[in-house]
Amino acid sequence: MTKPKVDQQLQAWIDARRRHRLSHAHVQMARELGLNPAKLGKLDNHRQEPWKAPLPDFIEHLYERSFGRRRPETVLTLEQVARERTKKARARREAKKQRKLQGTQGETNSAGNPTDPPPKDNLGSS
Repeated sequence: MTKPKVDQQLQAWIDARRRHRLSHAHVQMARELGLNPAKLGKLDNHRQEPWKAPLPDFIEHLYERSFGRRRPETVLTLEQVARERTKKARARREAKKQRKLQGTQGETNSAGNPTDPPPKDNLGSS
């Protein structure tokens, strides 16, 4: 079985998590803060810039300042988020297919009578 493809946006976060050695909680906090995964390198502490806080500490500081708590209440991994998105999309497609099938199996109006197509509008032709 092939591995399911991950959304590009989530893949950017997976790459950033690997590159900057962030935990799942830190990635979730950064996503909730609206940070750009491509720009995390600017915020990351480099040896030449000892005045910068380490990236996980900086994310925690921003999160606490914005949301008033140190960590999210529930932490979901990016893989869990991707699975839930695909499950939700699959359910949406299935519901749409069911609605389409019900619509083609004898369209009826509220009185239970078969519906007629709407009358054509002949206002434009003279």
